[in-house]
Amino acid sequence: MPLTFDLLVIGDASPYVMLGPLDAPVDDPLAVGGRAQRVDSGALTLGGSAAVTACGAARLGLRVAVAGRVGDDDAGDYVRDRLAAHGVNTNALRVDDALPTPLTTVVTHGGGQVVISAPGARAAITRYDIPERLLTRSGHVHCASFFLMPKLAADLPHLFAAAHAAGVTTSLGTDDDPPGRWDHTALAPVLAWTDLLLTDAYQAGLMAGKDGGCVASAAELLAGQGPLVAVRNGADGALCHDGDTLLTTAGIRVNARDAVVAGDSFNAGFITARLAGRSPAEALGIAAVCGALSARAGGGTAAQPTWAQALAHLTTVGDGPS
Repeated sequence: MPLTFDLLVIGDASPYVMLGPLDAPVDDPLAVGGRAQRVDSGALTLGGSAAVTACGAARLGLRVAVAGRVGDDDAGDYVRDRLAAHGVNTNALRVDDALPTPLTTVVTHGGGQVVISAPGARAAITRYDIPERLLTRSGHVHCASFFLMPKLAADLPHLFAAAHAAGVTTSLGTDDDPPGRWDHTALAPVLAWTDLLLTDAYQAGLMAGKDGGCVASAAELLAGQGPLVAVRNGADGALCHDGDTLLTTAGIRVNARDAVVAGDSFNAGFITARLAGRSPAEALGIAAVCGALSARAGGGTAAQPTWAQALAHLTTVGDGPS
């Protein structure tokens, strides 16, 4: 039976209000009071790890669908319209009549960013929001923002097992865990059915129980639970571990404007490269390029590269010490 989509992305989709940078140093940029604080720029853009990953993969040439929830409101209409404009199918993006669309504000100041998010319908996503026809007739299933969707997280072993039974590969993007629990008991059953784990150095350390330790060691420990692990490592590039071999890339340098969702473009690049039959080393290099190039513009989707553009910026990826 022919595939309906190359990639199904499950998870969060929301508008991002991007503000900043603040025009002058202040002790507390979020201080409560009547005094307005001016920023140099502001923009409304598409956000949410699932949405940005889906857009990145579509830009790279995949046929992509997204499944999850938005509210029955203007913000939900905006999300659906922007996804469709990027070539992403939104037929499985359910409209929740009771809960609003998630909203996120990103304030840039002093070289850093403050991210404030209201979860809305995101936290209510469950396995029943994921149509079986998409789960079993897509080439690959990616779940984003694992720790931000506790109901879906509990259901994910069942969903990924069903995907595997249909011959569909899987990947997991972890994102942050605001309560700071990093629940290993919830994560382990999912990793058993996960082909690719896509995360960053901070999250990898916490998931592996090695906060502040060696990133490569954390990746190796996580890979020992089943998946191929790709880790974004900031200015040091990225690394990948399959439990036996460590691969590293320095990535590329760009004039970064906004890196708040560059990790999702990295994930899109890694997934697309693996589906194209590229080796882990090649996929790591392509992913690092995709993440870096997406940071050239505010919001993360405006500068996502095409497949040809990503290949044109590739650098050499080599083995590194474990």
